[in-house]
Amino acid sequence: MKRPIVGFDTDAHGDWAALLSCGHRQHVRHKPPFIVRDWVTTAQGRERMVGVDLDCVRCDRFELPGEFVAYKRTPEFDETSVPAGLRRDHSTKVGVWAKIVVVDGRLRYCVDALNTDLELSRDRTGIVIPEVMHHVAPIGAVRFYVEFYRAP
Repeated sequence: MKRPIVGFDTDAHGDWAALLSCGHRQHVRHKPPFIVRDWVTTAQGRERMVGVDLDCVRCDRFELPGEFVAYKRTPEFDETSVPAGLRRDHSTKVGVWAKIVVVDGRLRYCVDALNTDLELSRDRTGIVIPEVMHHVAPIGAVRFYVEFYRAP
């Protein structure tokens, strides 16, 4: 999934990493002749790359950034109280991740942009990627809530 670069920092070894809008970091090393990214070696080069999309494989794998923290939770919904907005395509804002936590029963979680159709249960939590359209549908009786995450 393509995500724009919003900034840069270095790791413990001094290697540059791009900060992506989703909250993930991706190394952007300049190690010729195998990896040529001479733009990363100057402040002006890095500044020119802000806004450029990189492929975020962690988003493709539905990985919530490890340092993100929960900050809000919905009430518990059941098959009759699921808001209409959750049943149709919707998304979270930039940098906002979520977990769909099923307390009891089963819930269908669809992310058409990633060709993903999952059946969630107590044993399988759904991860919501920022800005990616998705929707849910109860599969019989179900109880669930949504917990939202952001950078600390």
